[in-house]
Amino acid sequence: MKPDLKRAALAPSATLFLFGAAGDLVKRLLMPALCNLRRDGLIDDSLRIVGVDHNPRSDGEYADSLRDFIRDEIKNQKLDPKLWGKLAKRISYLQGDFLADATYQGIAARIKEASSGNAVFYLATAPRFFGDVVECLGKAALLQETRSAFRRVIIEKPFGSDLASAQQLNTRILNVMNEKQVYRMDHFLGKETVQNILVSRFANGIFEAIWNHHYIDHIQITAAETVGVEQRGSFYENTGALRDMVPNHLMQLLAMVAMEPPSAFAADAVRDEKAKLLGAIRPTMPDEAIANSARGQYTAAKIDGRQVLAYRSEDKVERSSETETFVALKLMIDNWRWVGMPFYLRTGKRLSARDTEIAICFKPAPYAQFRGTKIRQLKPNYLIMQIQPNEGLWLDFHAKRPGPTVEIADVDMGFSYADAFELQPSTGYETLIYDCLIGDQTLFQRADAIESGWRAVQPFLDAWAKGEGAVEGYAAGSAGPKGADELLAREKRSWHSLG
Repeated sequence: MKPDLKRAALAPSATLFLFGAAGDLVKRLLMPALCNLRRDGLIDDSLRIVGVDHNPRSDGEYADSLRDFIRDEIKNQKLDPKLWGKLAKRISYLQGDFLADATYQGIAARIKEASSGNAVFYLATAPRFFGDVVECLGKAALLQETRSAFRRVIIEKPFGSDLASAQQLNTRILNVMNEKQVYRMDHFLGKETVQNILVSRFANGIFEAIWNHHYIDHIQITAAETVGVEQRGSFYENTGALRDMVPNHLMQLLAMVAMEPPSAFAADAVRDEKAKLLGAIRPTMPDEAIANSARGQYTAAKIDGRQVLAYRSEDKVERSSETETFVALKLMIDNWRWVGMPFYLRTGKRLSARDTEIAICFKPAPYAQFRGTKIRQLKPNYLIMQIQPNEGLWLDFHAKRPGPTVEIADVDMGFSYADAFELQPSTGYETLIYDCLIGDQTLFQRADAIESGWRAVQPFLDAWAKGEGAVEGYAAGSAGPKGADELLAREKRSWHSLG
């Protein structure tokens, strides 16, 4: 089945300014996404793309560098020469310092030259520039909208490094523009399975009746990676697994799987319910922070016959580093739907499998009717929503093995996007860029939700800053530290297997 792209309207004419135009994000993800949007007919020749960065280069040199990178470095992206030729004609380059007035005068001139006054400013820069660039745009009057022209800003993660810095950044941004103009990007929300969480929950009557603490024992949210920190040692040393993944990616998955039904599938209605859910996370008391968390750091090991470095031996990492490359948390939500039911979040690098999923563990069926058989225990049923690598949904359940005695076998049924639909190559950014161009904020984060996510994890950061909670080593290629297993084992639970 092919996706129905005919229902989607053509994005309006606009100029898209890419700050940090020479960076990996633009080359590896944003430009391929724009190619795919052009392929699918969702943008046309009325969209102009302007790269903004400090290095000198001509328009042609910049467009050629993007073409060469996509062609040579991105394996699953087929570059259609005819399509690229049309897109390349709309690409130009503006050399300038992000903090210099002259840069913003140049931007104003580019907008004036365009057929439309619509402009989107994509901040694909280091986080330290976010507040400064937005304030410079405001100072240059580039964020002022009219009835015929919109002005929007896309801000990548990380949005702050703790609650205080997130609040400060929100204040700086909202001093020069309104919330309707701010598009806080979390690329996880561009993945089909993440968007399908809402459809699966609210378009199927079989789920809503059991989507609560009466029938669900607990929910696990996992983002596991097999890679290490690679070339990001200096970044990771100042960030760690919790800051890198939990307040943004995992909190967004938590909100979508646990939120109440919105009154409509409109941006304000959906984001209101997500904000309410994140605001209902029970505050973790200081004495609970260590008991309800586990931290780990990968150590050297052999994986498939290849020696893998320990985190402390990676480039630009302190040899005595206490930065976590794995974190697991237990959170509670204090509302009627989820009262008393735990949510477990975990994320880590150098684990045994690449696996981003939501595992809904249902309460096991009563055992009484199986007394007198060989069955000693009934396992819980799981509904698995997998975000990557194999996007889809799977339900496992029990069936009787053929034969004269009562024996139970575990079976599953599922739906894979790759099998059910004819999917085109995608980076996950296509939907989000398109939604910004048409003014749909449904999949973007709002200031209050961002701050609620940081508020939920701040007690853990505070406890660790005091030296509490040791970082436990775990072998590269394993499922993580023992402390993560103990976090669930204390309540007679266990993690769903990776992979």
